[in-house]
Amino acid sequence: MDITVVGSCMTDLVSYVPRLPVPGETLHGHKFNIGFGGKGANQCIAASRLGSKTAMVAKVGCDTFGQNYLNNFKQNGIISDYVTTTSDAMTGAAPIFVDDKGQNSIVIVAGANLKLSVHDINAAKDIIIGSKVLITQLEIKRDVTLEAMKIAKQAKVILLQKLSLEMNIRDDEILLDKDHIGLLVTTIFNPAPAVEYLQPEFYTLSDYFCPNETETEILTGIKAIDRESIQAACNALLDKGCKNVILTMGDQGAAFCSQNNRTVENVTVEKVKVVDTTGAGDSFIGSLAFYLSNMPHLSLSEIVKRCCRIASVSVTAEGTQTSFPKQENLEKELFD
Repeated sequence: MDITVVGSCMTDLVSYVPRLPVPGETLHGHKFNIGFGGKGANQCIAASRLGSKTAMVAKVGCDTFGQNYLNNFKQNGIISDYVTTTSDAMTGAAPIFVDDKGQNSIVIVAGANLKLSVHDINAAKDIIIGSKVLITQLEIKRDVTLEAMKIAKQAKVILLQKLSLEMNIRDDEILLDKDHIGLLVTTIFNPAPAVEYLQPEFYTLSDYFCPNETETEILTGIKAIDRESIQAACNALLDKGCKNVILTMGDQGAAFCSQNNRTVENVTVEKVKVVDTTGAGDSFIGSLAFYLSNMPHLSLSEIVKRCCRIASVSVTAEGTQTSFPKQENLEKELFD
C-alpha cells in the first residue's frame, strides 16, 4: 500500500453565489451541486488520481449519501474495506458557498465521522503499518486520529514482533530484508479544522505537519503574513516537536522548513484563473503523499513545488474531488 488515509467523508452541498452572504441575508445563487468531500476522502482521492495505491479508513451513515460514497471510492480505485457504516448518525455533510471570485465559506456537520472509533482504527492496524504514508486530519475525533498516528509510528516494532512469532526467535535476532529494513510509516498531519490546543503527541508524531495560514495562527498566535512572521510561526511549530513544517498559503504558494534546516524556503505559484478554491489544500496534501510514497528521491523543495502546481490546477475547475487532476492530464515533467 502506498497511502492510507484515516479521516472524514462528507457530502458537499455546493451553492455558487455572486458573493458570500452576510448574516441575515438571502441571496440568489447561480447554481447548486451535490458532490463528494471531507478532508480525508479528498486527500485520498487526490493521491489516487496521481497514481498512488490508496486505502481509506472512515465511517459513513446507512443512508443514500453513504452508499453513494462507497460507490465513489470504488469508481476511483480506492480500497474501502475499512470504510464502515453506522445507523446511529447520517453521513457527514458540508454546505459550501462559492463566490464569483472562487473564494468559499464552508460549514461541516460531522455526523457519522464522529462514530469512527479507536476500535475501528485497531481493526485497520495491518493496512496502516503496511503503508508507506499515513494521512490524518481533525474532522474525526482527536483520540481516533492520534491512535492512527501512534500505530504508524509503532510499525517497525509491530513488524518485528510479528516476524519473531512466525520465526520463533527473539526480536533482536531478526535480520530484516531490503523490503523491511528501517520500516517506518511516514505521517502527514493536516491540523484542520483548527483548534486552539493540540496534545503534544500530534506534533511529535508528525513527520510532516501541514497547516494553512489560518490554522497556523490559531495554533501559534502568529499571523503569517511576511517572511519574518512566517519564519517565526514555523519555528514555533518546530519547537513543538514536528520534523517538517509545510505552511500552505493559497495563491501565495507554500513555505517549508525542518528540524535539520530551520530557514524557511518559500515556493510561489504561477497565477491561474481561479474558478473554485474548494479542496485546493486537500489536493496539495494528496500530492505530497503521492510524492513521498512514489518519488522519495526528490528533495522536499522539489516536492513542494510540484504539489503547489497540482493544487493550482485544481482551482481552475469547479467542485472538490471533481477538480482534482489525473496524472495523464498533467505535465509529464511533474512525474520525472
